[in-house]
Amino acid sequence: MPSPLALFGILFVSCLMSVAILGSLRRAAVPGIDRWCAAYALLAMVSLYLSTVGDRLDSHAIVGASFVTFVAVALLVQGTRQFFGVRPVRRIELAAFIIAFAALVYVTCVAPSVEARVVLASAVIAYGRIAIGTLALRHAPRDGTLYGYRFVAAAAYLGALVHVARAVAIGFGIVSPVSYWQPVPWSDLFLGLAIVTLPCMSIGMAMLAHDQIVRRMEKLATIDELTGVLMRRAFMTRANDLHAAARTTGAPLSIAILDIDNFKAINDGFGHAVGDRTLTHFASVVSSQLRPRDLFGRLGGEEFGILFVDTGKSDAETLANMLRLAVERSDGSGARCTLSAGVARMAPGDTLEAAMAQADAALYMAKAMGRNRVTTAPDVDLREIEAPT
Repeated sequence: MPSPLALFGILFVSCLMSVAILGSLRRAAVPGIDRWCAAYALLAMVSLYLSTVGDRLDSHAIVGASFVTFVAVALLVQGTRQFFGVRPVRRIELAAFIIAFAALVYVTCVAPSVEARVVLASAVIAYGRIAIGTLALRHAPRDGTLYGYRFVAAAAYLGALVHVARAVAIGFGIVSPVSYWQPVPWSDLFLGLAIVTLPCMSIGMAMLAHDQIVRRMEKLATIDELTGVLMRRAFMTRANDLHAAARTTGAPLSIAILDIDNFKAINDGFGHAVGDRTLTHFASVVSSQLRPRDLFGRLGGEEFGILFVDTGKSDAETLANMLRLAVERSDGSGARCTLSAGVARMAPGDTLEAAMAQADAALYMAKAMGRNRVTTAPDVDLREIEAPT
């Protein structure tokens, strides 16, 4: 087992590395990163101080080191909450930290009790780690890999277990409280486990930050930033997947191409800012009216596509007309607008592109007939057209 001095040196270096790794992600504006970096910086300061002072700690030094450690624990918990979009600061928690620190000052300076001091410090640190582990498991995303979240939880819970075991062992007199600098095997084992789990937790936090950055990039690649709906490529990919599944099950599919009427006039007459707000409002109204299973995407400019799942052409036309009326009656921050739409059935032999072409032709027919209407394409099975005569 390494000496306590070596262990505190390892803790100092690992905390500095944690600050460097997490700090490198600050440019990505990941929530909670600043608090995590501050916490590990404070822990690096404490470990450096303890390794420098050694066994010459007096009551004031113990109080100061404990205060910095408590602040670091609070920042780690708050940063984790902020990362998961939860309100980071809780008054009850802060009050409990203040009470615990006041009690620690009392049992250190007023009525010295090593046992009480160790139990208080271990309880606060264990609470912080349990809170972090619970947050990581409770707020882990349902899709994608969960390895990083489980890694953080495992490191946090293991560290909490070590501190709880120490508090229980000393509190019930199973072992005698000793200074970190005394060469006692159980104390060295506790210190080693506590130190090892701390950088493991920071590595897990870096995994969480990386996962959020990846998810953010995936969202930018699939979601239209202005309207919040699928971009063309993502829409086509998912629509092809649904089409393949429908061919297997025999479920009906229909597709609609929607276009905002006279959108160029809105841009020219009111400016592009109003045009953007009109697009956003239009997409919001349509999204709110769609069924959860339907697919909605922006194909380009003011043109949008909807894939109606488990829906025949007649029902799709009815749904498209409901959307048309909802847009016509809505009043948003942009200009008032209407839509025209073309609807086509996706036959088993159709490709997505062919069905979209039929819906697009029906859309142009709706435009030619005066706009603000829905028209349907005639049913055509491409296999019959392409069959040799």
